[in-house]
Amino acid sequence: MLSIRTFTLGPLQTNAYLLQGEDPGKAVIVDPGMNPGPLLKAIQDLEIEAILLTHAHFDHIGGVEEIRKLKGCPVYLHDLESDWLTTAKLNGSLNWPQVTPPITANPAEFALDEGQKLQLIGHTFQVYHTPGHSPGSVSLLCENDLFAGDVLFRMGVGRTDLTGGRERDLVDSIQNKLYRFPDEVKVYPGHGPKTTIGYEKKNNPYVPAR
Repeated sequence: MLSIRTFTLGPLQTNAYLLQGEDPGKAVIVDPGMNPGPLLKAIQDLEIEAILLTHAHFDHIGGVEEIRKLKGCPVYLHDLESDWLTTAKLNGSLNWPQVTPPITANPAEFALDEGQKLQLIGHTFQVYHTPGHSPGSVSLLCENDLFAGDVLFRMGVGRTDLTGGRERDLVDSIQNKLYRFPDEVKVYPGHGPKTTIGYEKKNNPYVPAR
């Protein structure tokens, strides 16, 4: 059984997820965003096995370095965005001075690749490369829980007007990968409430099911 706690962080209300398996002392974090104080408080007595990044936009990486230094845990990110952690212009923080000072972090220790299976906290996380919102966006499936970053939202999709975004790729990622999962798969997005694959196939106004 996967325990999932949601922390909505920073001025852009980015969802960070704290995942725990059967051992309550170990956890994985997905997308630790800006102003991570509540998340830091929650993990103070936990061993963090990994930080998994669905992509490297600034609002999803703002807490990476603080948590990595505190917990000594590795960071996983798709290679197409390997230099975004170290480059404020690429991760977008340089373009939003009204929201944040420039954000940078050290490079990721490990890459995420299509078809990869990660064994963490007693569970298997399957990696799907789902570009469109950004070139290195990935979605992570653990049993019936999907961590979709900014690819698919409840009744919405990720924007494609940022660096490396492409609408055609986003639609392809959703229709040909995410919509092929069973309807009961729960979707945990980078912003907003959770949803299900079945609900989005029926109701999403931006990407209809084929």
